Amino acid sequence: MATAPTQRKLKCSFTLTPASVAFVKQSRERLQAASDSEALDLLLREKMLAMKQAEIDAAYKDYYDTVSDEVLTEQREWAEMASRGMWADIPE
Repeated sequence: MATAPTQRKLKCSFTLTPASVAFVKQSRERLQAASDSEALDLLLREKMLAMKQAEIDAAYKDYYDTVSDEVLTEQREWAEMASRGMWADIPE
């Protein structure tokens, strides 16, 4: 699961606990990374994606917590009409 070599990388220095270093090394094997740096990069990418997904989920929750019942009913009706038409051209 190698990262694409198209992006320019920055050399950084970090001080980590022994437990964190061990986690990066274990993750290197799990992720099949070529180096600890690549493993750390992949771990950070996973975390960034998870945080972005959490933001999206929170936005959906906020929307559905505040939207009126009338709007939800209208959306359900549109979804039902759309789903009926979606299967119309598929032979049984």
